Amino acid sequence: MGLEDARSTVDEAFTRKNDRGLSFENTFGGATSFLRRRYTKDLTGVDVAVTGVPFDQAVTNRTGTRLGPRAIREASALQTADAPYGWGYNPMETLSIVDYGDLAFDYAMVPEFPGLLTQHIKGILDAGAASVVLGGDHYISFPILKAYAEKFGPMALLHFDAHTDTWQDDNFERIDHGTMFYKAIKLGLIDPAKSVQVGIRTTVPDPIGMTIIDAREVHEGGTTAAVEKIRGILGDAPVYLSFDIDALDPAFAPGTGTPVWGGLTSAQASIMLRDLAGIDLKGGDIVEVSPPFDTTGATAIAGAHVATSIICLLGWNAHGGA
Repeated sequence: MGLEDARSTVDEAFTRKNDRGLSFENTFGGATSFLRRRYTKDLTGVDVAVTGVPFDQAVTNRTGTRLGPRAIREASALQTADAPYGWGYNPMETLSIVDYGDLAFDYAMVPEFPGLLTQHIKGILDAGAASVVLGGDHYISFPILKAYAEKFGPMALLHFDAHTDTWQDDNFERIDHGTMFYKAIKLGLIDPAKSVQVGIRTTVPDPIGMTIIDAREVHEGGTTAAVEKIRGILGDAPVYLSFDIDALDPAFAPGTGTPVWGGLTSAQASIMLRDLAGIDLKGGDIVEVSPPFDTTGATAIAGAHVATSIICLLGWNAHGGA
């Protein structure tokens, strides 16, 4: 069936008629939407809207993550012909998933950007869909969280990263990818008592109430213990998952702006994401994929798998899982 479809199918980003189902389009050809889903601005009946935010004006080191959404979409073409491994169900068959395209903004009017992104995500949530955001630098999580907190109340943050991004900054006009979770807590967008940061391996003076499971703890204690600890912290709170690709060691994700050695392996990350099935996930993002430094494409591939895992988590409770 796959071969026959490959002979007759191309550009399913524009030509597919159904928002459910696998795609057997040639991996190396055609328009590259995320998982070959249909590009649309119509969210009627949609469960998950994947959207790109090509913004990197908040970085402290290397730029390039504005090109991340495009690279992640291209890498996702490797995953479209099979159900995601190990989940026991296929979200591409059971969920209505679309590619909502990218956020439109004027790159030269940076102060306008946060409000535009919040409204963009509000539009998705108001339509009854969940958002999965392809970044972009990590600052984008802050405007996104504003939309989520408005709908669901203070969120439990599940945050994979090398950095806590909680550096003190009481100037709420500053746009910085290292301070936004400090600001999110101060504004009541995040409930720190129900939030956990995984893979951390940089020093921070004050985690301001969030639990840290650093990379060493995962390496020495294992993924099972880490997942049990995470579940105990999140409880039944509404969860937003933010995955900075530099949570992975540079050996697995070199294409990022602020790499730090000693990080998670891709295997550890994939196991933890899978074993967190059943949390009350409301939405998520994958950020800091920087194609100019991704010489093999491995970072974009990892980013595409993270985004797919977020989709699997979103569909788990509603569609029964394994």
